[in-house]
Amino acid sequence: MKQGPVIALSGGVGGAKLALGLSRLGLGDDLLIVTNVGDDFEHLGLNICPDLDSVTYALAGLNDQEKGWGRADEGWRFMAALGELGGDNWFNLGDRDLAMHVLRTEALARGESLTQVTRSITRQLGITAQVVPMTDDPVRTMVQTADGPLAFQHYFVRDRCEPVVTGFEFEGIAAARPQADFMTALSDPELLAIVITPSNPFVSVDPILALPGVRAAMAAAPAPVIAVSPIVAGLAIKGPAAKMMAELGMPSTALAVAQHYGGLLDGFVLDHGDQDQADAVAALGIRPLVTKTVMQSLEDRIKLAEFVLAAADELAP
Repeated sequence: MKQGPVIALSGGVGGAKLALGLSRLGLGDDLLIVTNVGDDFEHLGLNICPDLDSVTYALAGLNDQEKGWGRADEGWRFMAALGELGGDNWFNLGDRDLAMHVLRTEALARGESLTQVTRSITRQLGITAQVVPMTDDPVRTMVQTADGPLAFQHYFVRDRCEPVVTGFEFEGIAAARPQADFMTALSDPELLAIVITPSNPFVSVDPILALPGVRAAMAAAPAPVIAVSPIVAGLAIKGPAAKMMAELGMPSTALAVAQHYGGLLDGFVLDHGDQDQADAVAALGIRPLVTKTVMQSLEDRIKLAEFVLAAADELAP
């Protein structure tokens, strides 16, 4: 397998699993993980970055693998005390997790960019991969529902994904500048692969792709773009993607995800359970790549990462 820089576009839990696998392949700082910030919000005076933190905790070996989010060995005394005082406690912040949010909020208030504070935190935790936000500018995902628009965390956490989805809007996207290292990497002649991790296409990946200039830069990049399906046998491995697809009038299939990304892709990774959709993916002009995509163990994460990079090697111009 050739060596070279790799870009991974990631949301939270599902994306973090593949990001961890990629980080175990000896890429070091040649691995650039670009995280969605559309889910970010301000809560209790703190700057909360759920997807960025999920990736950071996973790569540092600090994530709670049972819950799928937050830190391992977490405590909840702060939230209990907040509730006793009548505070706004619908969004859980663990005692250990609070340290991340306080540190980031202080750094941003001092004038540091989100990229700078993220780099400081990841280096402190011993992470060798580059973890960056998709932009240092504010972008906020609004979920359009039958009952009106909702900020993403209100839809996802407070309302438990129950409202019927009718669409999405990314506030601030038109004025947002893509993160500088991301755009530089896209034009690197040594770039090996651009990987779209198995994150929610609508609220985790689309905000990154909607940044001005990103789609054009990916299309012109000297490396293949490969997406891993977050849908297996009609179900989302994690999160509300399948529910969203049904409510938007789309079939909840891996093929529908490939169609959603369309001409951006060179390769599309399907699980063995969706092998019957491979010919339809090929008819879109996208190379179907069939393997096990459900990542239950660290070995699964590494094997899928190896498979994706081997496919990128084959698809390279």
